[in-house]
Amino acid sequence: YWNRNGDASIEGQFTLAADDYAGLKERCVRFDNDLMHDAVQAGGKHYAELCALAYRQTLAAHKLIMTPEGDLAYLSKECDSNGSIGTVDLSYPSSPLFLLYNPELAKALINFIFHYSESGKWTSPYPAHDVGTYPVANGQTFVGDMPVEEAGNMLILTDAICKAEGAPDYALRHWEVLTQWADYLVENGLDPADQLCTDDFAGRFPRNTNLSAKAVLAIAAYADLAEMADKTEVAEKYSAKASEMAAWWKKTAVAGDHYALTFDRGDTWSQKYNLVWDKLWGLNMFDDVMEKEINYYLKKQNVYGLPLDCRKGYTKSDWILWTACMAKDNETFKKFVSPVYKFYSETTSRVPMSDWFETEKPVWVSFRARSVIGGFWFKVLMDKNDNK
Repeated sequence: YWNRNGDASIEGQFTLAADDYAGLKERCVRFDNDLMHDAVQAGGKHYAELCALAYRQTLAAHKLIMTPEGDLAYLSKECDSNGSIGTVDLSYPSSPLFLLYNPELAKALINFIFHYSESGKWTSPYPAHDVGTYPVANGQTFVGDMPVEEAGNMLILTDAICKAEGAPDYALRHWEVLTQWADYLVENGLDPADQLCTDDFAGRFPRNTNLSAKAVLAIAAYADLAEMADKTEVAEKYSAKASEMAAWWKKTAVAGDHYALTFDRGDTWSQKYNLVWDKLWGLNMFDDVMEKEINYYLKKQNVYGLPLDCRKGYTKSDWILWTACMAKDNETFKKFVSPVYKFYSETTSRVPMSDWFETEKPVWVSFRARSVIGGFWFKVLMDKNDNK
């Protein structure tokens, strides 16, 4: 980005930074103080320290450029796995940090996916998983799509951006493709086929209830965008559909004192972290589900956190902090944060902050230096939204 006009040198950038050092230092100190104040207020000291630990890593896992059309593109790198660039299901978990502090960067997380779909080079009725392998963004290279995952991510993020800006303009720029993705989810999202979700390391499996919940909330997000854009009939149609789908979800996923991992396996459980948008936006479609799930999760925690689901002992820290946001009060929220803080304090794995680790011993499984821990800021985002 610093050489977007092709007339700058890195030596010149060093000179500019040195000349502006005093002002930059003052701004940094002020921002550090604001960040810690916001995070302590939202979730307590341990939560704030996790956010501070994650901040620089979240930013460093991206490259900022300007596209030929003049849009910002904040391209993520799939660190420690296949090297995908601009991965949608990395943008989704990392987004709370950018929605909170810089919505223009939140747009930049997905601008290139809109461009890819609208260029005609991507022809599927759902978004791509990525736009290439770092550092070349010339088309998806990930083997296998994530249809419901990525369509849900793009609709939810677009609504979140428009809410942050208080206007539907960004969505209206891309209305045709957003409508295509919403219709795809209406047809295919409620009871997903055998496909990957963002937790692709767990493998493909059908009838994923957490993935289904994402589809329901994404359709509700599209309805909200339509309402913001004064498309009243469209808003009513998709809002009614989302409510209908949510009712079916609750009836079909229930497994006694909790909700199952898949619609056909009542003896299972999983973190339903996607439901957190329902609480942030005050949709009230899944209030009873979140309360029941939180009570169940408290019984499933291990020394270093809540497992991702019933199949393994490992977890994802970004998803734990999203799940924790579904709690009704801060004390319960902190009960989920405390084991995660304990892991990062005691881990024997000497790697940049990992988001995928064991919950019964202080070791990482894989993934390091990734952007997804920008998701830690969801509680601050929620707190700011409540105080508007």
